Amino acid sequence: MTLPRLYPILDTASLAARTCPVETAAQAMLDGGARILQFRHKGHFSRDVFAQAERVRAMCRGTGALFVIDDRADIAMLLDCGLHVGQDDLPPSDARRLIGANRLLGFSTHNIEQLKSAAEEPVDYLAIGPIFQTGSKRNPDPVLGLAELKTLRAAVQKPLVAIGGITRENARAVLDAGADSVAVIADLLPEVCDHDNVRARMAEWQQLLNK
Repeated sequence: MTLPRLYPILDTASLAARTCPVETAAQAMLDGGARILQFRHKGHFSRDVFAQAERVRAMCRGTGALFVIDDRADIAMLLDCGLHVGQDDLPPSDARRLIGANRLLGFSTHNIEQLKSAAEEPVDYLAIGPIFQTGSKRNPDPVLGLAELKTLRAAVQKPLVAIGGITRENARAVLDAGADSVAVIADLLPEVCDHDNVRARMAEWQQLLNK
């Protein structure tokens, strides 16, 4: 598959910290040209959170963008959407059995051993990181850096999504090091996190990555 160069992640904790409604950010990102959105919620998946995800799924379908749920195979099945799993989640082979052959499935890795093992799994793309220091995880794995990313790129054939501390200042270098796509959370959220500002930030990203 060919991934969009920009892979925006709607992290509910980061959005709450900016007092930015999930749907506001999602609509702004889609209006700004997002072709894929991941819904990332690390807390209890309440009815309200499910309803949020359901509304974002509908927004994505309205624009033809891919919608991906982080961690939760059951929610991905209910919403008929893609799934992204990590090292501590349901194994990719089991996740694939649940969601079926036609839904998008991604898998997070953090080092060369995990990456090589993941390349044999029934997944559509692999995520690798953190490339740089990141504040979006409480206990992040060791930073990899650009030189290691180049080595990792050469080790697998599947599409590679780089994540962790990626900003407008370093994104081009990440792509040049071999990533097919960059996953971004914090740098998509301006200080004043409303629709117009998020859409404008998306425009900056699109211009940068499509040069």
